[in-house]
Amino acid sequence: MVLKLMLASMAAFATRAAPVVLAMPQSKSFVAGASGDMEMKSSPIEPSWILSGNPVARIAEHSRGQDDAAMTALWDCTAGEFRWYFGWDETVMILEGEVHITTEDGVERTLHAGDVAYFAGGTWATWRIDRYLRKVAFLRKPFPKPLTMAYRLRNLVRQGSTQGLAA
Repeated sequence: MVLKLMLASMAAFATRAAPVVLAMPQSKSFVAGASGDMEMKSSPIEPSWILSGNPVARIAEHSRGQDDAAMTALWDCTAGEFRWYFGWDETVMILEGEVHITTEDGVERTLHAGDVAYFAGGTWATWRIDRYLRKVAFLRKPFPKPLTMAYRLRNLVRQGSTQGLAA
């Protein structure tokens, strides 16, 4: 019985020490971690885009695609109103706070915690944050137009050949 208690104590101690002693190498195909542990770095908003207030933005990169065409990041910002240019396609999920969005074509929407929205690359939107906002952003570089057209054509050809086989 004493031997079992000693072995259990040693196992418990080893388990607590294992993350320090046996740190697993970072995987390139799987990245995980607590959002609260990510280091938020200053990410100033272009001053000419600020419409009112003094918004202070920060970002923490979570992961990046191996081809650098996709990225996932946490972003937060204090109160203020500003225009934002989306250079990449961006899908956001609001984690905390709310933001009032007005798109270039006049669509207005308030996003709250839990809401998901998509912004096409190459577009502008006005953001008004009354207190604080925290979001996760999934970004993807848009393909150049000729490549997009070739990709769509390829998909049409594939769909046509698949439909022909099913008939």
